[in-house]
Amino acid sequence: MNKYSFILLFFCVCLSVQAKVILPAYFSDNMIVQQKNTLTVPGKSTNNGKEVVVKAGWSSKDFRVMPDSDGNFEVRIPTPKAGGPYTLTVYDGDLLTLQNVLVGEVWLCSGQSNMEMPVSGWGKVMNYEKEISEAVYPSIRLLQVKKVISHTPSEKLEINGDGWKECSPTSVEKFSAVAYFYARNLWEKLKVPVGVVDCTWGGTPAEAWTSLTALKRVWGFEKDAVRIERCRAERDLLMTKYQEDMSEWEKQFNACDPGMKDGIPCWISSEQCGEEWKKMRLPGAWEHNGLPDFDGSVWFQKVVEIPSEWDGKSLILNLGMIDDKDITYFNGKEIARGEGYYIKRTYTVPAELVKPGKGIITVKVQDQSGTGGICGSPEDLSINMGNDKISLAGEWNYRIGVPLSQQPPVPFSPDSQNYPSVLYNAMVYPLRQFPIKGAIWYQGEANVDRAVQYTPLFQAMIADWRQLWKNDFPFYFVQLANFLNMQEVQPNSTWAHLREAQANALHLEKTGMAVTIDIGEAYDIHPKNKQEVGRRLAQLALSDTYGKGKYQVPTYQNYKIEKGSVVLSFNQEIMVKGDQPKGFVIAGPDMRFYPARAEVKGNIAIVTSPNVSIPVAVRYGWADNPPCNLYGNNGLPLAPFRTDAFE
Repeated sequence: MNKYSFILLFFCVCLSVQAKVILPAYFSDNMIVQQKNTLTVPGKSTNNGKEVVVKAGWSSKDFRVMPDSDGNFEVRIPTPKAGGPYTLTVYDGDLLTLQNVLVGEVWLCSGQSNMEMPVSGWGKVMNYEKEISEAVYPSIRLLQVKKVISHTPSEKLEINGDGWKECSPTSVEKFSAVAYFYARNLWEKLKVPVGVVDCTWGGTPAEAWTSLTALKRVWGFEKDAVRIERCRAERDLLMTKYQEDMSEWEKQFNACDPGMKDGIPCWISSEQCGEEWKKMRLPGAWEHNGLPDFDGSVWFQKVVEIPSEWDGKSLILNLGMIDDKDITYFNGKEIARGEGYYIKRTYTVPAELVKPGKGIITVKVQDQSGTGGICGSPEDLSINMGNDKISLAGEWNYRIGVPLSQQPPVPFSPDSQNYPSVLYNAMVYPLRQFPIKGAIWYQGEANVDRAVQYTPLFQAMIADWRQLWKNDFPFYFVQLANFLNMQEVQPNSTWAHLREAQANALHLEKTGMAVTIDIGEAYDIHPKNKQEVGRRLAQLALSDTYGKGKYQVPTYQNYKIEKGSVVLSFNQEIMVKGDQPKGFVIAGPDMRFYPARAEVKGNIAIVTSPNVSIPVAVRYGWADNPPCNLYGNNGLPLAPFRTDAFE
């Protein structure tokens, strides 16, 4: 072949590639489609005026359609029972062929960081090296949606990589651990191909995953949803309103912050002391260093001795990972602001601020939920000038600014992934034509301080998704695990209230809840035992969706008061792991709770306390991290509950 023939052939091949039909991103080699359903194939033909022919390897029929004037087309293909591999071809004068296509069960897996948490990567689940090496399941297929936002419902789905992947040590490493373990359990029991879609974003609230149409009917979002809907196509309008809201928020916040006076920080230019200032060793989450269960703002200060040879030279300030936001000052001047609990803070100290003698570093940290503080390893905290370094690890002074409960609600930027509906628009809506069997969900930490609102919000989101797919598919979710310092009596626990709000969604049909009150970790909001989370979710689906086995969460049913005790009844026999039942608290007419003794007999528990002669209420597992040890006869933990409606 001469060089001119080669150039002509290369040009024709390029034209052919460019002319291929455009399909949604979830159509790729190695894809999986839901069995016994209807697969919609929407696309765009670049060969205007030519008929499009779609052929699926499982059918002898050709599916033909004429594109509209813009080249858009759509065909609907019935899918058979599980099997494969097949090919899927689309021809409009140019041929597009998708290879290694399976038919099986497809599940959408969504939520925030505990669903996002990868097998390895930043997550590193229990025994992650072994799990990765053994993750060879060619019949399990993985698709990961890219983290993007949109202020309007988007037709375009963006994905990581080039589409579906066979499950392998390489593909599973940075994939959702819960989704993978869920798929593995289903595959082992069903023996059919299983596909899971990782559609997650850490730290995000439920309202970001819900449409504006649905939010207009949710208490607390009505006015904002209408306003956003009216101007969502105009980002400038949204930003103008956000800036106004932030200006007002800062005024309100500063007014209640003892570290501010007339809007100006007053703890930054001199070394702070006095009874209000305590000592804390850093790095480390403040929950483990004297501020258990605290959310809000804390001021930290460290004074170092600046050498004379550093005079007038810019410095590098390393502050590790700050959870969640910070404003950092040096010698009375603000030098930086940061956001994101997973981002290491490296700031420049301007040369004009650097003088020999005392260098005063002040960091105001704001935490919304979970752990908070200046975290990382001791090596992460330092102030440097070239190769010279002063460690900042060790004792810092600190003082509480404003507890979260006393702060006005923080507005979300329209450019934030936390803004209402932006994840629904960009990551959920584009999937609506792709058939799924159901959804699993692990989220709630970002809404933990708004439990009352979460009850209607979560249920509205579930209904919203089902309406989007036009399918009342099964929706299974994880109740938040135990977290933070263990406490026996904590009636105002925000985590307990959020768990109750999650459980309220069980009133919706085809929902189920995996209880994880026994497998959390006090000092890690991302517990490592994701294998058990996936197993419990799969048990639930196998029972309720596939009719295999029985999954019944042990739950409280009723109570009565008899002779100074509260007699509780449950839906099954209750077992105690340990010598004595733990996790019960009891209150009298004064509504003050005390630790309680319990005697368990079959499906009955008799609860008493010498401190309560006239009992009126009992709670179980009602704390951020309660000492629970009761299980059903099926080995599943008893779900937290309360008999009262105090507050």
